[in-house]
Amino acid sequence: MGAQDTLPVAAAFTETVNAYFKGADTNKLIVKITGEMVLSFPAGITRHFSNNPAPAALTFRITNYSRDNTQAAPNAKEFWVNMPNLMTHLKKVSEQKPQATYYNVDMLKYQVSSQGLQSTPLNLAVNWRCDATSTDLRIDYKYNPESMASPVALNNVQFVIPIDGGVNKLQAVLPTAVWLFSQTDFKAVQSHIYFCTKFIIDNIISECRTQRILWKIPDISQKSENGGVGSLLARFQLTEGPSKPAPLAVQFTSEGSTLSGCDIELVGGGYRFSLVKKRFAAGKYLADV
Repeated sequence: MGAQDTLPVAAAFTETVNAYFKGADTNKLIVKITGEMVLSFPAGITRHFSNNPAPAALTFRITNYSRDNTQAAPNAKEFWVNMPNLMTHLKKVSEQKPQATYYNVDMLKYQVSSQGLQSTPLNLAVNWRCDATSTDLRIDYKYNPESMASPVALNNVQFVIPIDGGVNKLQAVLPTAVWLFSQTDFKAVQSHIYFCTKFIIDNIISECRTQRILWKIPDISQKSENGGVGSLLARFQLTEGPSKPAPLAVQFTSEGSTLSGCDIELVGGGYRFSLVKKRFAAGKYLADV
């Protein structure tokens, strides 16, 4: 990198959406979206800074940070990087990680204003029907493209929910699901529990009797069947019912878009973006009755 080179910089927006769906009442929905923006610098930049102790100031502008097009205030904010601090930090990181090819620097952390159900990428509802001998479970989900700046698929979607009441038979599951804890696991620990107190033994037995059912869907999007609207169904035969309804937990990731709509551009010369990545993922994403 010569003194006149424009230095390549990469930016990455990563957002996390936390949600709690309570029954069918959208007024009880809790949503919190947080994000961070990281800049990545090539390892060679430390040598450039050593040869150029007064480099061009790195200034960037965050745009589209509000998706409310009706607001009167300018939809952009400029940020100036403290260059002496940046140079000192990168030099320290290069000494700690001499084999690294690039260095990540946290630049911004932010919280996104949410609009309730409009802000959740996957809307959820859970229904239980429990009696002494069986439990019927239904999970409804709906892909919500309006929550994203530009609609992208939700990847590696997982739905997991604990089922207690002594499940001894799975009568029907649509689509196919996986058990995360079976009676085989309980037998594996039986030989060890005589070392434990009664309190610990009771908790081990309770945990082993609380099995978890897991559905995995590779991706959900507008291109999915029914536009990303679907249901998960299961019926369980019990020996110690009724089951106690428990929260559903969902995980997913997504690449190529954000929920905030934030973008970034450089101001002034000396630097250029080699890459701008955008992604979001589920944090604590729960649904209860």
